[in-house]
Amino acid sequence: MNITTVLGSPRKKGHTSRLLGWVEEALRDAGHLVDRLNVVDYRINGCKGCFNCKSSETELGCPQKDEAKVVLSQLLLSDAVIYATPIYFWSPSGQMKTLIDRHCSLVTGFGAPAWISLMEGKHIGLVATSEDVSERAADLTVEIFKRLAYYMKCQYCGEVLVSKTSKPESLGDEARAQAVAYAQAFGR
Repeated sequence: MNITTVLGSPRKKGHTSRLLGWVEEALRDAGHLVDRLNVVDYRINGCKGCFNCKSSETELGCPQKDEAKVVLSQLLLSDAVIYATPIYFWSPSGQMKTLIDRHCSLVTGFGAPAWISLMEGKHIGLVATSEDVSERAADLTVEIFKRLAYYMKCQYCGEVLVSKTSKPESLGDEARAQAVAYAQAFGR
């Protein structure tokens, strides 16, 4: 399987990146091709709500002149996408949220009996980290990605969540084992 991972953290070497790295390593060990995109490497503007993207059912129709099309085009070439984000105030990072909003251009006719998604049938998953000690710190973020999967007609393949962590070195063997188990089960 060709898998694109999308790191939505402002810190390329933070704890979310480390956890995602373990997932990527295990996926490669299982024979998958894995490419990572760091959202902070791309200039992605917020969605303007103009809905010009709805003029095409077969390609990205967003008129903005930024790099969102580069990222979204890579997702379209993949069999699966794993999004990775730190949890900030019970939701994905601002960088990830901006990219999620731009997914609007991947779907036309939402709500109609047979809406069209350019990502239909792909597998998507979530890797998330949080400093919060609450067991429910990621609830809203998980729900966002489940709904994103529904909107895009994708199969949601679960999540790996690690909380009570703020530094990459605080992730230990238990977090690594969770990442490996998630990767081994992904897409099955």
